[in-house]
Amino acid sequence: MAKKPNILLITSDQQHWNTIGAFNHEISTPNLDRLVQEGTVFNRAYCPNPTCTPSRSSIITGMYPSQHGAWALGTKLPEDARTVGEELQASGYETALIGKGHFQPLVSTQMYPSIECEQQLQDLEFWKSFKGPFYGFKHVEMLRNHAHEHLAGQHYAIWMEEQGFDWKAHFAEPTGTLPYGTEHHWSLPEEVHYNNWIAERTNAYLEQFQSEDQPFMLWASFPDPHPPYLVSEPWASMYDPEKLTLPALTPGEHERNPPHFGKTQQASPDFSSYQETGKGVHGFSSHLIPEQTQKKNMAVYYGMISFMDKYIGRILDKLDELGLAEDTIVVYTTDHGHFFGQHGLQLKGAFHYEDLLKIPFIVRYPGEVPAGTVSGAMQSLVDLAPTFLSFAGHSIPRVMTGVDQSNVWLGRQLEARNHIICEHRNEPTTMHVRTYVNHRYKLTVYYNRSYGELFDLQDDPGELYNQWDAPPYQRIKSELLLSFLWAEMGKEPLWMPRLHHA
Repeated sequence: MAKKPNILLITSDQQHWNTIGAFNHEISTPNLDRLVQEGTVFNRAYCPNPTCTPSRSSIITGMYPSQHGAWALGTKLPEDARTVGEELQASGYETALIGKGHFQPLVSTQMYPSIECEQQLQDLEFWKSFKGPFYGFKHVEMLRNHAHEHLAGQHYAIWMEEQGFDWKAHFAEPTGTLPYGTEHHWSLPEEVHYNNWIAERTNAYLEQFQSEDQPFMLWASFPDPHPPYLVSEPWASMYDPEKLTLPALTPGEHERNPPHFGKTQQASPDFSSYQETGKGVHGFSSHLIPEQTQKKNMAVYYGMISFMDKYIGRILDKLDELGLAEDTIVVYTTDHGHFFGQHGLQLKGAFHYEDLLKIPFIVRYPGEVPAGTVSGAMQSLVDLAPTFLSFAGHSIPRVMTGVDQSNVWLGRQLEARNHIICEHRNEPTTMHVRTYVNHRYKLTVYYNRSYGELFDLQDDPGELYNQWDAPPYQRIKSELLLSFLWAEMGKEPLWMPRLHHA
């Protein structure tokens, strides 16, 4: 590895870990399957927070949300945050982001200005002149919407207009509602869909980087399959809802869970006590929807993934065409998981099941990372930044609290971490959750609450039996609480080295 490797990070948004065709025969993803065959799959990979902004900010900072500051949706990653892109530039790398950023909120204030705010997304004159730098990326081309959301704009809208396409007719008005799972078929033609745009612009920069003969880090950031469940044809009709295995609630499974779990199974639940700032908490609503709607949602969700897979293939083909594949580390993952019926839940929220915290995670580096391998070594998105820097031969800043996974990826080391920490905070006090996962157990603690969750992932992989209050598990719970405390103490960012004894 004398030559510094290129780094191509490809991400989806809110993708359940078990939605890759190589491991799930009900879905077709031939290009992700190709990565599976040519690289290593890590089947115990986790997000550091099950929402977009915190998790994406952790990818580029190598820090946990409680450390980098973007601790919830609606917060902003500080613009002076130290990022992997800035560090790589210091080692001679070109850096670019194509697709979804979501490091800043939809509201801009004088104290916390946001160029990703709702008012600015469709100021296309601004976006024509702004293409970076942005959080360590020298060049950015971005979008913010999921499917037909009214947030469409930025560089994606400029591209559609360059195609001579009247895009506004296919997106919701700012005052329009976005009913999840009630439309499914999107009028937007495939050729102007953002999947095509992301692949086209990613490939254009691969060509540029290849001609410049400099190492690069390029992030192709797809917004799917994040709801609304809406996709262009033929993908909307690709899967027969009646032929898919629909996840479902197991009767009685929430009886020993914290109270907000059971409330989701009520028609008109009262979550007012959890919303101290009035800004709401993701997932704190009724999760009851008709079974036929659930089936169609799942079919369209799978269609969105298969559609995205097609354009991931375009990017992989371009790597081959340009002769870059052998020198490029490709990582495929997502920012967090998703519910589409598991445990009776929909979308996301403060429900730290594996469905929401675990993520697909594939690494390919021909001749270096073992091919056709599945590894149980724990991975976290917070590890990406330090690992990329290690491959680049660049020192890892002491503020980065993720771990260097390079030797694990190369097959030289069994594991680099023995636990995962996932943070989740929607409100300052009422909904503040942290989860600790080790090789066998998962422990979830709620700030200032005596309830919690303890699952034995070996004996109960479906997480149906919360053992938090079960007498046989009290000694194990005590041990896990102590291990959790040690893990929290161990992730403090010791940015200042100790220079002397006094």
